[in-house]
Amino acid sequence: MAISISVVLLLAILAVVFIRNGAMKVSHAIVCILLGFYLAGTSMAPTISDGLTATAEIVSSLDP
Repeated sequence: MAISISVVLLLAILAVVFIRNGAMKVSHAIVCILLGFYLAGTSMAPTISDGLTATAEIVSSLDP
């Protein structure tokens, strides 16, 4: 749960930065959000979640 909240927060911050810099329009952000909601309802959602969890575990195990 903490990983998914962190990912959502990171993506939200990136979206705000892109919108403020003019690299992404608000309409593009809305389309991305809708895509995420629809993707979460598909059969691919568990696979994507497992992939993100595995990536987060790999990144957290790295020593700087």
